Amino acid sequence: MTTTPTARPAAPATSGRDWRAPAAACTTVILWASAFVSIRSAGEAYSPGALALGRLVAGTLTLGAFLLVRREGLPARAAWPGIVTSGLLWFGLYMVVLNWGEQQVDAGTAAMVVNIGPLLIALLSAGLLGEGLPRRLLAGMAVSFGGAAVVGLSMSGHGSSSVLGVVLCLVAAVAYAGGVVGQKPALRHGSAVQITTFGCLIGTVACLPFTGVLVSEAADAPLSATLNMIYLGVFPTALAFTTWAYALARTTAGRMGATTYAVPALVVLMSWLLLDEVPALLTVAGGLLCLAGVAVSRTRGRGRRGGPADPPADARG
Repeated sequence: MTTTPTARPAAPATSGRDWRAPAAACTTVILWASAFVSIRSAGEAYSPGALALGRLVAGTLTLGAFLLVRREGLPARAAWPGIVTSGLLWFGLYMVVLNWGEQQVDAGTAAMVVNIGPLLIALLSAGLLGEGLPRRLLAGMAVSFGGAAVVGLSMSGHGSSSVLGVVLCLVAAVAYAGGVVGQKPALRHGSAVQITTFGCLIGTVACLPFTGVLVSEAADAPLSATLNMIYLGVFPTALAFTTWAYALARTTAGRMGATTYAVPALVVLMSWLLLDEVPALLTVAGGLLCLAGVAVSRTRGRGRRGGPADPPADARG
């Protein structure tokens, strides 16, 4: 995608490092990790398409109300190709196939396959957005992916997997990567709230064929499952996708993708604290590797010969 002369100006430089973008990225990672706990409850009562639609409806209503309060209108025309791309791939396709895939494979296999997403983001953003592939980013992602694989293997013990489930998780990873790379240029032409709101709306429209199933299942679902679905829409979707977009506008897509490797480590911790699922030592080791890789990928190189330079400190997430 190309930019136009009417692109929004970059955030003004500040004398020190801006804490807001890192805080936004941390908020996203924590809320996305919490989503896995809620999906376990909601997924027992709702089918993949119905769960995705219910979550998106809750997210769209929340974002729409926030957009009205802020009195923000439609984003610029140049933002719409990215909004449509992220809406169809990330908000729509990704959420449905991920819910479906996690019903076909054990949690460990799903974690390993879906976690190729950040690697795909780095490759696509290098080729399509010209971000380059800094060595520290690649090294950090390699360490984190190794940690995610260790977590996945330690959780795969007695589960079952199918070829269909692996394919669905792979499609989810590709849709996630494509959605992020499509969203990045759109953020030059609209605010994080605008881009997230209309992307979520497009994903909701794409999932409308599941309306009948959602209504039918909601009538029989326990209140806890429905509340978890609403939670998924309000917090891991409306809030977390907005803080993601805010941080993404201030760093590269590759670095933001690498940040999400902290999610498996937090899922292990939350499952321990909230579900009394005591992790094995191998799982803990894998989680620590994930965090170590994120730390490496977020550090600044002292200098490189050739290749694009890192963004300035005030523009990082």
